[in-house]
Amino acid sequence: MRDAIAFLDRCRFRLPPFAFWTPDQWKATGHEADEIRKNGLGWDITDFGAGQFEKVGLFLFTLRNGDPADPDGLKTYCEKIMIVQPDQVTPMHFHWGKAEDIINRGGGNLLVELFNATKDEKGLAETPVLVRTDGVEQTLDPGAVLRLQPGESVTLTPHLYHKFWGETDKGPVLVGEVSKVNDDSADNRFYEPVGRFPDIVEDEPPLHFLCNEYPPAP
Repeated sequence: MRDAIAFLDRCRFRLPPFAFWTPDQWKATGHEADEIRKNGLGWDITDFGAGQFEKVGLFLFTLRNGDPADPDGLKTYCEKIMIVQPDQVTPMHFHWGKAEDIINRGGGNLLVELFNATKDEKGLAETPVLVRTDGVEQTLDPGAVLRLQPGESVTLTPHLYHKFWGETDKGPVLVGEVSKVNDDSADNRFYEPVGRFPDIVEDEPPLHFLCNEYPPAP
């Protein structure tokens, strides 16, 4: 978390004030912050249950999000900022409902591997992959790896399997995500089982709560 804050500062990307609320502040915060609690805003750091964050893991911060229980409500969108390290893999997965743009905001290069899902959703289809990169349509071979340099993006549609990682020796990547309302509890289909919100063994008091750790309003 401290490393992420330092990297975001170097990239001149500023987090909202609630990012820095302490656990004691959260325990005293009332229903005025229920949108943050209910919609999963804030810190999200995962190793997908692999136990080796440097190799399999992802840092995310959800800046804004609609209500997953009311996807047609006031906010029909979501925005995240992510940090992807070189050779740090986010495992192969797709979303049933969410379409998203994955954007290289700066730093190194982001590599994205793409497959269509088979009809039973269990396999990686050996069929051509149709995607748009910055509004330009292109057809790729199954398993093709896109290289997104800073400023470039790809649109990922539902049922499109994807995994991504930072290119070796190019440094960490600042990655933006702009999407429909996000629901990480119900809209991720991983090719192999993972732990999306793994248990954490605390070896020191938390600096800031993760998005799934907020206490209820007093």
